[in-house]
Amino acid sequence: QVQLVESGGGLVQAGGSLRLSCAASGRTFRSYAMGWFRQAPGKEREFVATISWSGASPVYAAYADSVKGRFTISRDNAKNTMYLQMNSLKPEDTAVYYCAADERVSSPFASLTSTYRMSTAYNYWGQGTQVTVSS
Repeated sequence: QVQLVESGGGLVQAGGSLRLSCAASGRTFRSYAMGWFRQAPGKEREFVATISWSGASPVYAAYADSVKGRFTISRDNAKNTMYLQMNSLKPEDTAVYYCAADERVSSPFASLTSTYRMSTAYNYWGQGTQVTVSS
């Protein structure tokens, strides 16, 4: 089992920044895809960003068009933690943000496929952290 715990959410004004963290514990695997999704009230959960790697390979990342150029996904292996740096925040970024993980990947390029833009690709989820952007 893998446990994921998000933190770093909060209230910020439009144009501001936040950094979300997702700490992973439990089993560790050689290959991983991890992602961030968000869900606003009354809306479906949507893809934000994903990152994948295998062993010591470089990491590969992909972003939703709505956040490209503003958000950056990264990981710190030593801390077993994934991050989402969010800059130039907009009111429409307001949502509960969830991190997710899948250890069944066989390629470091997994994040570059359409599969990992779907929530169904991931088998571990965190509890979510609220991000509210005021106008």
